[in-house]
Amino acid sequence: MTTTTVHSPEQALAHEHTPRMPFFERAPEFYRAMARLEQEAAKGVDPVLYHLIKIRASQINHCAFCLDMHTKDALAEGETVERVVQLAAWQESRHFYTERELAAIALTEAVTVLTDGFVPDEVYAAAAAHFDEEELARVIGAIVVINSWNRIAVSTRMVPGHYTPRSAQ
Repeated sequence: MTTTTVHSPEQALAHEHTPRMPFFERAPEFYRAMARLEQEAAKGVDPVLYHLIKIRASQINHCAFCLDMHTKDALAEGETVERVVQLAAWQESRHFYTERELAAIALTEAVTVLTDGFVPDEVYAAAAAHFDEEELARVIGAIVVINSWNRIAVSTRMVPGHYTPRSAQ
């Protein structure tokens, strides 16, 4: 059974939080450097895979702004709602992803959650089995970049919900 919840005027949504600071206005050169890093990290990484990396890291980091942006971008570029929704439970939803994608998702999780220890050898080996060294370096770079963006967005409380993908503009 499918149900849809429609919010009526009597069911007001919670108030939107305000950002703590306009980080990129205060540090424009840093923003430009991050944008260049992002462009470099994206080179040689399959765009579909890059979206999965960005979304999974953003889920782990609880970065609502980046989740809003990267899920909208992925959907606008043809990713399925099912794969985006299931990504949060990828270990139980493996059949939605290729083995190569699963290896990158597991590596994303391991690199993102360093408080659990170091990146396990088996996770790294699984990724290395699916990517040559240059590709693997790019995947690691992509993971590092999205984690950096997440930390900026979370610490400055960037507001989700207002992003429009370039392909939809």
